[in-house]
Amino acid sequence: MTASIVTYNNNREVLLQAINSFLDTSLEIHLILVDNSPANTLCDITSDSRVTYIFNNANLGFGAAHNIAIRQAQKLSEYHIVLNPDVYFNKGTIEKLYQYMNQKSGVGLVMPKVLYPDNSIQYLCKLLPTPKDLFLRRFMKGNKDALDKRNQIFELRFTNYTNEMSVPYLSGCFMFLRCSILEEVGLFDERIFMYSEDLDLSRRIHQKYDTKFYPEAMIYHHFAKGSHKSLKLLWYAIQGNIIYFNKWGWFSDRERDSINEAALEKLEADVK
Repeated sequence: MTASIVTYNNNREVLLQAINSFLDTSLEIHLILVDNSPANTLCDITSDSRVTYIFNNANLGFGAAHNIAIRQAQKLSEYHIVLNPDVYFNKGTIEKLYQYMNQKSGVGLVMPKVLYPDNSIQYLCKLLPTPKDLFLRRFMKGNKDALDKRNQIFELRFTNYTNEMSVPYLSGCFMFLRCSILEEVGLFDERIFMYSEDLDLSRRIHQKYDTKFYPEAMIYHHFAKGSHKSLKLLWYAIQGNIIYFNKWGWFSDRERDSINEAALEKLEADVK
């Protein structure tokens, strides 16, 4: 098993927590740190022989940097984890996911339950979005009642996130991927600098294989929501959304409608 973390001027303490969480296992693993920072000040963050450090000397973006690691991983491993630098988890977490994937050959991607450090849940299981969904979530936060009502469906909150479920859009903060399937569907779309690249990859995997939420494994995610605080990151998010919808369709996307309807039908039946 391999994993990759893409860094950009990250807090060393938070990053080291993510690194050590992954390394705390007896499984045969290797971690690839891909540094997009302007200087290689993170090169000495760990001396563990199971870690490779790659300095890009340029900010290539989230997907393109992870692809550097994934291309190496495909030669080495059966599974690869895309890991955010602000996540951490307890010993045994990746073992649960590893065992799950070994038992579920039709699953191409699995995501654990994601919690804030205070143990409250992050609603990171989603339907494939429409442009309206993303607009409401980004710019209509003042209308909390309407947003909450939509998120009961869009973020699948009505399920309470208590059971395993098939989800078409899983967050890029922790993506446990089957490498053989990446060979088939491709890697992150490198035209997307940041944001929506996880949506695009989740969708391509979900077209042919199962993409699962597995709550028996849990991780913690600081979740800074940078695009809500920075105009530059907001522009990256908008740019990524434009590329995604140009690729898949804006208001007319029959496949999206079909995938969402099938997911909701199954999940609503399970809740009943």
